[in-house]
Amino acid sequence: MPREAPYLAVADVLRARILAGEWQIGERLPSRARLSEEYGVGRNVMQRAMDRLITDGLLEGRAGSGTYVRTPRERLRLVRSRHRDRGFGSSSCSEARQRGSADAWDSHSEVRVPAPEEIAVRLGIRPGDLCVNTRYEFLAEGQPVQLSESWEPMAITDGTPIVLPEMGPLAGKGVVERMRSIGVVISTVVEVPRPARATRAQANLLGIGVGDLVLQIERTIYATDGRPVETADMVIPDVRREVVYEFGVDRP
Repeated sequence: MPREAPYLAVADVLRARILAGEWQIGERLPSRARLSEEYGVGRNVMQRAMDRLITDGLLEGRAGSGTYVRTPRERLRLVRSRHRDRGFGSSSCSEARQRGSADAWDSHSEVRVPAPEEIAVRLGIRPGDLCVNTRYEFLAEGQPVQLSESWEPMAITDGTPIVLPEMGPLAGKGVVERMRSIGVVISTVVEVPRPARATRAQANLLGIGVGDLVLQIERTIYATDGRPVETADMVIPDVRREVVYEFGVDRP
């Protein structure tokens, strides 16, 4: 059997001491040097152990001050479901209520934005083809809980009333309803979740630390003819939200 990495073993011992109340919420832990000496490990091992507990939400680092026991935070549950997320990309109040989490949002759209190469591949278009790019910031009880960046090919929506997702007669209604209004029927939504670390820009917007754990969801929406009509990248801070996928069972 492979032996557990030393930093994981140290993290487990520190976790047990924290949960036992040896250090109170808001209390500073001894320095890394002191803990390294106490456990007989190198400072790099101790740093990785403390980083693990920061990721787990038990500790928080304060620049120039040290590492402290973090105040527990409630993680909101975000349910991803074909039954609940019928809007697929809507930021409307109705969808926010269905999710039971985001109650406010801000959005900004730009038109005629050339598609970057990666986005072009996902949308089945050529790099540089024009798109509508929309950025969203979602809030729950005043706390930032999610970022999203959406891309839609202008070849599909240009010249129609739905070219801007958050303006016009179907503002905020979501991709399915908006596309249906111009004769494009949605059949499939594909989501690819991946763990990642927050970039500086993401951390600033979400109010978390650079390098904190986030879940990135790459979503692409397809029409019945197999054509991608929208792709989006969602960034969800792990400390704020627990993402749950819900699947219905088709009855005979």
